[in-house]
Amino acid sequence: MSGNATLPFYELFVKKFSYILFIILLIAASGCNRQVQTRGPQSNVVEQRLMQQYQQWQGTPYRLGGMNLNGVDCSAFVMMVFKNGFDIDIPRNTAEQMSFGSAVSPRQLMIGDLVFFQTGRNTLHVGIVLRGGDFMHASTSQGVMISHLGESYWRQRFIRARRVM
Repeated sequence: MSGNATLPFYELFVKKFSYILFIILLIAASGCNRQVQTRGPQSNVVEQRLMQQYQQWQGTPYRLGGMNLNGVDCSAFVMMVFKNGFDIDIPRNTAEQMSFGSAVSPRQLMIGDLVFFQTGRNTLHVGIVLRGGDFMHASTSQGVMISHLGESYWRQRFIRARRVM
């Protein structure tokens, strides 16, 4: 056989291999847990301030309407973290927080973004994104804690994200 006779087979092989590789990469990317991007040099500062706030609030029990270390609800926790950590005033309740700032695609999450969940028929929940797909929030069952966006409970209930910084 001459070199020209194998060229179509080679081209076909390369095209199919490229297509298969593209599909594999696409599937791998879509199956990953939400990736959290960084904000460049200031991402360390944002993360450090968030973790300082978390350390102050960690374990605080959940209390609907609560706004202090004796008890706090999710939206008050988020409001207080942004006020105390960044001097940013955001609305008090979750429904208003869902309209504050700018919309963010789940694939574009950054440290400090707000994530929102539909946890009941008429119940919303909010948390703050950390590195690696983690987020901090005031859980009704365990108080202020860190969870992961990839957990099936949160993944199934995720509804949107907002950027406030």
